[in-house]
Amino acid sequence: MDKLIEILTVVLIVSGVITIIVLGYVKASPDRAYIISGLRKKPKVLIGKAGIKIPFFEKKDELSLQLIPIDVKTSSAVPTADYINVNVDANVNIKISDDPDKIEMAAQNFLNRENDYIANIAREVLEGNMREIIGNMHLEEMVSDRQKFANLVKENAEPDLAAMGLDIISFNVQNFMDNNCVIENLGVDNVVRIQKNAAISRAESEKEIAMAKAKAKKEANDAEVLSETEIAAKQNDLAIKKSELKIEADIKQAEADAAYEIQKEEQRKTIEIASANANIAKQEREIELKKKEAEVREQALDAEIKKKAEADKFAAQQRADAELYQRQRKAEAEKFELERAAEAQKLQVEKAAEAQKLQAEADMIAKQKEAEGIRAVAEAEAEAIRAKGLAEAEAIEKKAEAMQKYGKAAITEMIVNVLPEMAKAVAQPLSSIDKVTIIDGNGANTGVDSMSGYVPTVLAKTIEAVKETTGVDLADVMKADTYDAKVNKNISLTKKDN
Repeated sequence: MDKLIEILTVVLIVSGVITIIVLGYVKASPDRAYIISGLRKKPKVLIGKAGIKIPFFEKKDELSLQLIPIDVKTSSAVPTADYINVNVDANVNIKISDDPDKIEMAAQNFLNRENDYIANIAREVLEGNMREIIGNMHLEEMVSDRQKFANLVKENAEPDLAAMGLDIISFNVQNFMDNNCVIENLGVDNVVRIQKNAAISRAESEKEIAMAKAKAKKEANDAEVLSETEIAAKQNDLAIKKSELKIEADIKQAEADAAYEIQKEEQRKTIEIASANANIAKQEREIELKKKEAEVREQALDAEIKKKAEADKFAAQQRADAELYQRQRKAEAEKFELERAAEAQKLQVEKAAEAQKLQAEADMIAKQKEAEGIRAVAEAEAEAIRAKGLAEAEAIEKKAEAMQKYGKAAITEMIVNVLPEMAKAVAQPLSSIDKVTIIDGNGANTGVDSMSGYVPTVLAKTIEAVKETTGVDLADVMKADTYDAKVNKNISLTKKDN
């Protein structure tokens, strides 16, 4: 019987324990705290774990551990340390602490209370602490360092809220407001300072841009001037080289054609014309190049002035420096061009003088050759004249010897040979008479008889004059074929074969 009682007791106890376990088993989620009180002096707290609540003897209460957002605003304006009335708006997140000591206080203060109740209690505490911190800080300090203000309010309110079992999770200031626009006026200085800094930064940027543009423009202009200068120098070198080659060719041509005076003269004229044309063409190219350089510089200067007109004083100064540098470069380039042109002209003059010298030498050689030819011709003519004279002298000598040999017969032959010429000379005046008017007289001789007897009379007198001067009687010679001449006077004439 006792065993049965013991067994029943054990069964009842086990059944009671099982019943207690089944009926009293509780399990708390992480965002809630179960407060079990009744049999214990200190309530048991379950957070995120399970436990046993003895039915009928213990009680289970709940506390929410979730965040409670609070909008904390000052109900009226609060004077700052510099006596400026401001209103502050902040967002605060609080929660019931999970610390055992604090959760016990929270259980005493907020057990089975709604979050709105807890938020209202905490709002009043936070507003009071926020008013206290506002009164200890200057407005500019609060506005410029909101985090500092929030930390001070949080540090000041934490002990009060901790005494209630609450923790401040976050404190963020949303806005500072005042009815006298003091905060706005504080921002004006910053706005002006920011605008000033922005304007300075912009001016610095524009200055750097202008300097970069001026530098790039200067480099481009220098490159262009250098390129144009090199092109002009190359063109001048090419023109000089062409002139030198032309002069050398002309000199060789003049030396080769020195024997032909006319051809040399034409060649010289051609060279002079070609040189003059080359000089004219070169000058025209130089003038055109200078015009183009002037146009390019003018366009560049106009563009630079138009662009730089919108810049500030520094950019204008930079443009003036760039223009001064450009004018200096231009003057140096023009000076270089003039020096190169003078050198080229000097070289050309020297080459022309050398060509003229060679031409003069060639002319002198040609004239010497011409003089030698004339002298040779004169010597040939003199030799011919001398030979002719010698021949004539020899002929005369031979003739004289023949005359001396033949004596009177030769003289007679000469006289006979000239008789026809003498008769022709005597009759020559009559042949020039165009009209003759004869006036017949009463004498014995009429005019016709006198006219017709003129030639015989003159010939007869000529024959008598020859007889008196030479001793040759032409009448006897003409009678040589007569009997008297051949027999009595022994005159014999022989016919000379031609």
